[in-house]
Amino acid sequence: MLELQHIHKLYNPGTINEICLFEDFNLSIKDGQFVSVVGSNGSGKTSMLNIICGSISVDAGKIIVNSVDITKQKDFIRHRRIGRVFQDPAKGTCPSMTILENLSIADNKGKGYGLGRGTNKARIEEYREMLSHLNLGLEDKLHTKVGALSGGQRQTLALLMATMNPIEFLILDEHTAALDPKTAEIVMELTGKIVEEKKVTTIMVTHNLRYAVEYGDRLLMMHQGKAIIDKEGEEKKAIQVEDILGTFNQISIECGN
Repeated sequence: MLELQHIHKLYNPGTINEICLFEDFNLSIKDGQFVSVVGSNGSGKTSMLNIICGSISVDAGKIIVNSVDITKQKDFIRHRRIGRVFQDPAKGTCPSMTILENLSIADNKGKGYGLGRGTNKARIEEYREMLSHLNLGLEDKLHTKVGALSGGQRQTLALLMATMNPIEFLILDEHTAALDPKTAEIVMELTGKIVEEKKVTTIMVTHNLRYAVEYGDRLLMMHQGKAIIDKEGEEKKAIQVEDILGTFNQISIECGN
């Protein structure tokens, strides 16, 4: 279980631009839960992900994983148990390296690096098999540099790389926002399939209300550092886009978005 306990976070403390984003914020996420998170810009969605991943520190409060306090744990240590896919496809892959080299790096996550070859030829056929299930033709482009791929292909590859090795948490930070509608659908279908197969605890921030409703077993709507809507289980299944659209539009207008 992941727990955020009494989280406080100030931005620009002691200045005229001081902003209190989180004040006594609490959230518990059960193992294996798929949480969709929506909210206007500045509501705290991405900051919450960054706090979980250790990219930003908290001013007070605790981050607990399976009863262990990881609040002061360095981000690179946390990332051993976390797979993260960003909005920008360029952040999850290395464009100057080939697909094979990118997959090899992901394959070695959390393992020791010696002076041997960076790519494992024995794994090439397994990589081809994994890529073939994406139906994007990438299995025939193992020696193509990732920078030559489309944004959708890179994002799909980033999602595959983030989940190649066993992880405890999958963090999706608006991972379809930069994609065209058709490619976004492909990436979301793959996301749903991976989460279901691996039973990995997943937190997905999205601006697409339909995706938030259709995917996951829990839905959060954030506003000013608070969860103003929190539905799970049967309540989540009963939600329609129209049920949250009015609230979403209202707070977006209030925030000037």
